[in-house]
Amino acid sequence: MNSGDTGLKMLIVNDDPAMLKSVVAALSSESVEVFTTPGIEAALEQLTKIHPQIVLADLSLPGMAGLAFVDHVLANDPGIDFILTGHHSTELAVEAIRKGACDYLSIPLDLERLRSRIHLLVEAGRMRRETFRLDRDLVDIFQFQGMIGRSPLMLEIFAKIRHIAPYFQTVLIMGETGTGKELVARALHDLSPVASSPFVVCNCSALVETLLESELFGHVRGAFTGATQNKQGLFEYASGGTVFLDEVGEMPLSAQAKLLRVLQNHEVQRVGSPIPIPVNVRVIAATHRDLPRMVAEGKFREDLFYRLSVLQISVPSLAHRKEDIPLLQRHFLEKYAKLYNKQITGITRRAQVRLAAHPWPGNVRELENTISSACIMAIAQVIDIADLPAMFRAPVHMGEVGRTELVTLEAMQQRYLLQVLQHVRGNKAKAAEILGVGRNSVYQMLSRMGSLAGRSVNFES
Repeated sequence: MNSGDTGLKMLIVNDDPAMLKSVVAALSSESVEVFTTPGIEAALEQLTKIHPQIVLADLSLPGMAGLAFVDHVLANDPGIDFILTGHHSTELAVEAIRKGACDYLSIPLDLERLRSRIHLLVEAGRMRRETFRLDRDLVDIFQFQGMIGRSPLMLEIFAKIRHIAPYFQTVLIMGETGTGKELVARALHDLSPVASSPFVVCNCSALVETLLESELFGHVRGAFTGATQNKQGLFEYASGGTVFLDEVGEMPLSAQAKLLRVLQNHEVQRVGSPIPIPVNVRVIAATHRDLPRMVAEGKFREDLFYRLSVLQISVPSLAHRKEDIPLLQRHFLEKYAKLYNKQITGITRRAQVRLAAHPWPGNVRELENTISSACIMAIAQVIDIADLPAMFRAPVHMGEVGRTELVTLEAMQQRYLLQVLQHVRGNKAKAAEILGVGRNSVYQMLSRMGSLAGRSVNFES
């Protein structure tokens, strides 16, 4: 056991003494306090005694079948970074991450990779502590792959992107228009092993049905009127990289069938040709539509939906992450003040009140366009109400302002969470599904509520 200056604790569960010795030696230079145990039963006791922030466990240990140990640990402490080890298996790696593990390392263990992974976790822990005392440069601190957010919902998405980026083959991103689904897709690609390969975007809603299949899969000369030469489709062009299908819910059923064949057989057929062409691509699909409802109505193929949604990311609307609005305002203000070469340093208090009262139906895209417009119109060094678009200059009904000031956003979230939990009779997994968040977020919100009330919260599922 080596003592670190961060107070970060790590529990290693493995019944191989030689493995334990080599792992402890590899981590000796890291700022982490290491505890070891040979089996599940002893590990369960250690978890309650030392409360580790990191757990490294072998998948094949006796005493708890399969991935049940991951479920048990994270159900009791969802804040733990769980690393699972086992024989090489993409399926197990994906399943472990879906259950909440932060990584899956194949055996024989690559000690240098493990040391690097633990180093990153230690640094992440140090950063989390430092943010409590930082009151400057918040935009830089809470920026991740071009996205900005400090709300629990966004921090969870950032963590999920980190976890699944090395492994995914298909991902479905859901969220309202303007929430930043393409930024999520680009982050997944940029953090994946194929980051140096093409990232190809197809907006399925921008192409007519007769052109969509040709755009995606290509065509041969003479396939249709105007096809004067062979054309390579997006899937061929992106082979080795990633295809991003934006607004996949707008794809016609005929193209859906061909897309399913690509995902199943890893090959495409150009329009007008019977010859299959092998492709190796990762596919990210995004939609603002309710795909399960479309499946029920026969407007979207059920088999394609299940193939795309092996891994899902739900991007929250701006109305559900209002604590991020000040950060986003600052980011866009600095971006467009620099772009337009203006010395704009801030936003007046009254203009901020108007911005805070807006429901933002267009989400982050609408906020960006609003700040961009205000920067163009601003004459002084600060943005005022007169610089905002017309809809923000209309008088605000004081009764509405009074009502919004009676309760904090966090309190509103807590009330709604309790309503949902009451509706599903306390089933936290079901509540998380309805809210569109991870189960860990539900536990964290309940934990905060319990702390504020000075009592413990029941975590039984």
